[in-house]
Amino acid sequence: MTQHYTTLNGSPLSNVAFGTMQFGGGADAAQSQAMFEACLARDIRHFDTANGYTEGASETILGKLAKDNRDALFIATKCGYVGGAGRHNILTQFDQSRARLGMDVVDLLYMHRFDDDAPLEETFETLAGLQESGKIRFVGVSNYAAWQVMKAQAIAQGFGTRIDVIQPMYNLVKRQVEVEILPMCQSEGILAATYSPLGGGLLTGKYVGGGREGRLAQDNRYAARYGLDEMHATAAGLADMARELGTDPATLAVAWVMRHSAQPAPILSARTPDQLAPSLEALEFAMDDALYARVSSLSRTPAPATDRLEEA
Repeated sequence: MTQHYTTLNGSPLSNVAFGTMQFGGGADAAQSQAMFEACLARDIRHFDTANGYTEGASETILGKLAKDNRDALFIATKCGYVGGAGRHNILTQFDQSRARLGMDVVDLLYMHRFDDDAPLEETFETLAGLQESGKIRFVGVSNYAAWQVMKAQAIAQGFGTRIDVIQPMYNLVKRQVEVEILPMCQSEGILAATYSPLGGGLLTGKYVGGGREGRLAQDNRYAARYGLDEMHATAAGLADMARELGTDPATLAVAWVMRHSAQPAPILSARTPDQLAPSLEALEFAMDDALYARVSSLSRTPAPATDRLEEA
């Protein structure tokens, strides 16, 4: 799926990205640089940020790290999480992002979330203009439902562009994208760059036994998102399986996402190089059909999008 997406110098991308949401927040400049270099060492060239991450520090740090090797990288950012998807807000936030990144061209620009109040015609005419002017290469959307993507896609085509990438949440305990989004991506040739492959840290195993360090213990939003008992049971089962196989739960969690037939590109993230290391090991981890089925059985497969389940 990723052969369509290349760096500025034409190099193909691996099927993994790195998310810099922690740059300038949980990860200081030195840790950020170490993780950036660890990704390059594994041939990861796709780096993801957003206008709103760490009050702009994420883009600033990434821009400095990418400066000397820009043409060999694929840089994605997002706008519109606050302020909406109208033309003025898109252009204002994108100009802020380019200034922080120190880049004339951004490879991929996402609308960060769906905006009920902004006409899709205004949104995608603006994105098409940025693309035509050479300021962005690809168009993406994040946190859109499948029907929202297809509605927007029809409008985008009228302006001579298309949605190339979608960024949804996907991990072993958050599998709703398997119902419509991933099949849509396979059908329409859209890359799914999926975030939170470790479930906010739940699937690393560090909360098995009541760990109190990390997002789930310290951030009410993540505690609510991953607070169900069955999710914690899945995490415990994954940790047991990892011990049996002599690997790390995070390695299994990332490899499981990569193994889906839609070939999603999981967006890895971490606060330190040591925390990142098990996720990077997934790039070489061989997950066959039998192991994929075992891991999948640890959580509920979502029902298909039909009421005629007896025929599914």
